[in-house]
Amino acid sequence: MTPSNRKPAQPREAPTEPFKRAVTGALRAIAGKAELDISFSTDRPSLAGDRARLPEPPRRMTAADAAIIRGHADSMALRLSCHDERIHRRNLPEGQSARAVFESVEQARVESIGSRRMEGVASNITAMLDDRYGRANYQSITERSEAPLEDAVALIARERLTGLPPPPSARRLVELWRPWIEEKAGASLDRLGDTVEDQRQFARSVRDLLVNLEMGEEQSADPDQDDEDDSGDESGDAEQQEGQPEEQSAESADAESAEDASEQLEDGMGETEDGPEGESQDESDDSAEDAADDRSRPPSTDPRDRRMPDYKVYSETFDETITAEDLCDAEELTRLRAYLDKQISHLQGVVARLANRLQRRLMAQQNRAWEFDLEEGALDPARLTRIVIDPQQPLSFKREKDTNFRDTVVTLLIDNSGSMRGRPISVAATCADILARTLERCGVKSEILGFTTRAWKGGQSRELWLQSGKPATPGRLNDLRHIIYKSADSPWRRARKNLGLMMREGLLKENIDGEALDWAHKRLLARPEQRKILMMISDGAPVDDSTLSVNPGNYLEKHLRFVIDEIENRSPVELIAIGIGHDVTRYYRRAVTIVDAEELGGAMTEKLAELFEENAPTRSGRAA
Repeated sequence: MTPSNRKPAQPREAPTEPFKRAVTGALRAIAGKAELDISFSTDRPSLAGDRARLPEPPRRMTAADAAIIRGHADSMALRLSCHDERIHRRNLPEGQSARAVFESVEQARVESIGSRRMEGVASNITAMLDDRYGRANYQSITERSEAPLEDAVALIARERLTGLPPPPSARRLVELWRPWIEEKAGASLDRLGDTVEDQRQFARSVRDLLVNLEMGEEQSADPDQDDEDDSGDESGDAEQQEGQPEEQSAESADAESAEDASEQLEDGMGETEDGPEGESQDESDDSAEDAADDRSRPPSTDPRDRRMPDYKVYSETFDETITAEDLCDAEELTRLRAYLDKQISHLQGVVARLANRLQRRLMAQQNRAWEFDLEEGALDPARLTRIVIDPQQPLSFKREKDTNFRDTVVTLLIDNSGSMRGRPISVAATCADILARTLERCGVKSEILGFTTRAWKGGQSRELWLQSGKPATPGRLNDLRHIIYKSADSPWRRARKNLGLMMREGLLKENIDGEALDWAHKRLLARPEQRKILMMISDGAPVDDSTLSVNPGNYLEKHLRFVIDEIENRSPVELIAIGIGHDVTRYYRRAVTIVDAEELGGAMTEKLAELFEENAPTRSGRAA
């Protein structure tokens, strides 16, 4: 027999383990962090602090699979070794679209540093990018509105910095945008290579690039502030101790609001599911409202004094309310539905169990009940012996009674904005699908709606505004797209495949929450059911760069707060909100915030169960 070094009881090592060890070692070496926590998972690759998550290698791994995983590892390692988060935050522009371009170009910078020095890293990152854009189906796009500008700018910047062409799957994306980008900012792109090793100077070059791309209104370019930033770096240790100058700078006003939101999210993690009390009130009323019960607190101001905010729409000509079937043909819907099922196949069992639990709770409320020990009614078999002994014995009858479970309709309003792309929108679509099926079994009607815009950067409404000479404060300046995935009267089996539309690349764009909430609310008011429930699922505040670039910064948020107040205080509709990684308790009275999208199923079923049980039959003589 041939001797073996492996002990008989020792389990055989998986064939991918040596590869994992090699990738882990290379990542830590390039990043310069020996204690970096690295894991492999089927979830999306991510880097958070000192924790990196890489794709799980397939058991029969090809050279292409290995290059893609190495590319993710190299990208994360270069981000850790060549990127300073303090400098990055200090130079972030204010608009979301400008920020997306800034973030993408900065990532292209750190990846280019490694690609210029190591040929293997360049090859790995190219394979990773080709896989990423191939999965997004960018090779089949035909219009700029379907092609994210930030990706195109980043790929052209990478081409300037490394001399490498865009990966094959992204060439169509770059071709659509290249003429416009080169015309507007070709010279700025040429200058990026001079500062690639200096993050601060590179950030300033990117800000000049944004100005040339007509995003100058969305970011601050005050040279005096830049000088303050330089001096602030010289005393970085003092800034870290104080912990506040960055948030208080005029340049990072938007960063300040984002950090405030994350702080409130951390505080809200310890609150009850009803959300912290008083946070959705105006600041002037916080002190008076903090002690009020969250479920019964009064409006922040006199209802008669609150009038519609100064909110207007420049043009409704290009808005559309459309069904999923009209946006996509049946064959593609079937394909997208199959893709959705594949994406979250491991999650369906968990959500289904939660839905079954909700179904049992609802069915328990709908079951008929009996009143016992009555003078008249149907004979109670349990009292039969008593009657045989004494036929005149009273209280031997029972009567069937109905529970007070009211006819109900539930609307799920799902944010279809670009920030929901990937895992969040997949989980939201699956949870909505299973929840609609569960409610249908319980005799509760449901509808599933989505909201986004037809185009990035304003679409035809903005073009009309430009042709009209750019009148001041035009109001909402984008083309709305409200989508009906499932109407309340449509059976689940007929609308099931429609939810696959959320997987369509290019569908998810901007989010104007206030008008979408008002639209869904009006649809509910027209329903004949006695009880109406509206559940909003979102991952952020309302954002539309076209609108916010020509109106006050809180324009959309102010309108959203007004619509929420109208529904919560002057409407029979019961409103719930679930925020994915975003603290929605600041806006909604009844809300919950979740950190991971996979918690969505539990949050939806639990909040709905709470609502139904509040109006359930009286228990032990006490009101629900």
